[in-house]
Amino acid sequence: MTEQILILDFGSQFTQLIARRVRELNTYCEIHPYNNIGEISENVIGVILSGGPCSVLDDGAPDVDLDLFKGLPVLGVCYGAQLIAKKFGGEVLPSKIREYGRAKLHHVDHRNLLLKEVELDSQVWMSHGDTIAHISDDFDVIAGTESVRVAGFKKKDREMYGIQFHPEVTHSQNGKELLRNFVVHICGAKQEWTPESFIETTVDELKSKLGNDKVVMGLSGGVDSSVAAVLIHKAIGSNLHCIFVDNGLLRKNEYEEVLDGYKHMGLNVTGVNSSDRFYKALEGLSEPEAKRKAIGRTFIEVFDDEAHKIEGVNWLGQGTIYPDVIESISVKGPSATIKSHHNVGGLPDFMKLKVVEPLNTLFKDEVRIVGKTLEIDQAILGRHPFPGPGLGIRILGDITAQKVKVLQEVDSIFINGLKERGLYNEIWQAGAMLLPVQSVGVMGDERTYENVVSLRAVTSLDGMTADWYPLPYDFMADISNKIINSVKGVNRVVYDISSKPPATIEWE
Repeated sequence: MTEQILILDFGSQFTQLIARRVRELNTYCEIHPYNNIGEISENVIGVILSGGPCSVLDDGAPDVDLDLFKGLPVLGVCYGAQLIAKKFGGEVLPSKIREYGRAKLHHVDHRNLLLKEVELDSQVWMSHGDTIAHISDDFDVIAGTESVRVAGFKKKDREMYGIQFHPEVTHSQNGKELLRNFVVHICGAKQEWTPESFIETTVDELKSKLGNDKVVMGLSGGVDSSVAAVLIHKAIGSNLHCIFVDNGLLRKNEYEEVLDGYKHMGLNVTGVNSSDRFYKALEGLSEPEAKRKAIGRTFIEVFDDEAHKIEGVNWLGQGTIYPDVIESISVKGPSATIKSHHNVGGLPDFMKLKVVEPLNTLFKDEVRIVGKTLEIDQAILGRHPFPGPGLGIRILGDITAQKVKVLQEVDSIFINGLKERGLYNEIWQAGAMLLPVQSVGVMGDERTYENVVSLRAVTSLDGMTADWYPLPYDFMADISNKIINSVKGVNRVVYDISSKPPATIEWE
């Protein structure tokens, strides 16, 4: 049984980052909403309480019974620390000035195991509107800053800790050391959760779960579905049947290229060209969520038609990854749904298939590491993420075949340019958006009134946050000229310099 750290989500934007830092220590962890913990399994070796946007002083503030974790080490971060302090008789008060940003640790108790290798005067990242003014006599203060006396504490008779800064963000210089101290030295993690162990365990579980059953799976050409398919194939071989649907919203020549790539992987793949069916379903739709739902619904209909051609199918394989699962859980406050995911919980009753999701505990970069261990072609592993609805949410407004053709050409020039310049692998995701805007231009001696496209390139670890990538000016000038000169109907190119948050990666 794999040992794990349990992370309770109180709504912090950094909760997933805590999980990523724990995973980097080769230790498995799971995030659960504070109000939906479920039964605590025997393999839980420690608990982390995340930060959150609420105040412990609010009526109805998020709460949890700490007696549930008796015998387990507990680490509270920001809101989690304030909750611990308040529940044990400490005093939490609104800060006179909201403490947000960098601070220095002016007091560090190096005798405490949590703070081993945490340097005096090291930088930490604060983000809270309340402060622990006083801690009860049951606790020792183990860290402080110039303005926050109780920046860290430990309960005297128990392995229970609290810190009022965020160790998971890179701005906290010794944050990784602090989390390692908690996970490895205090919780006693064996650090045995590796790509090799994940593959071995997952394939064994798939063999046990699926037996001689048949599985049908939709492939996209991307990392997630490809890695999931290879894992399932290792477990059941030819009983896996894969379907690749051309929805008419793929990149230029992508349908042919993806099918060709899968030929070399030993997967049983059937290609289905259903472009016209998708265009018909999208007629007259311009609202983003309506387009997403139409594309998702049509995909399921097409997929269901193809699946019925295979006799005796019992399971649907999906490349769902952990951020999809977290974003699709909607509770009071934490992990609110941002947009619909047609790969999570979207299976209609009429399909009568059970779902198997071998990657639903992994983050995107972990999927790539597993894929590399499985020796999957780097052309697939290094492929930028591409949204399920494809160009359907990169064309703002209604969808037509002509608009798709224009955007495919623009996108192809941009992506190929990034590859030729050696920039593609430095970027997490890139693409072009066709805007519902026309602008005046001059081409030759004629006045034009044509479309505007926006280019977008971002860096990220898992897509939850992202920064715009500073493309070289000469590159942007060259790409802009190529697009305007080569793609009929486009006379203006702009570059999107928004980060996530507050913007999203996609425009719709």
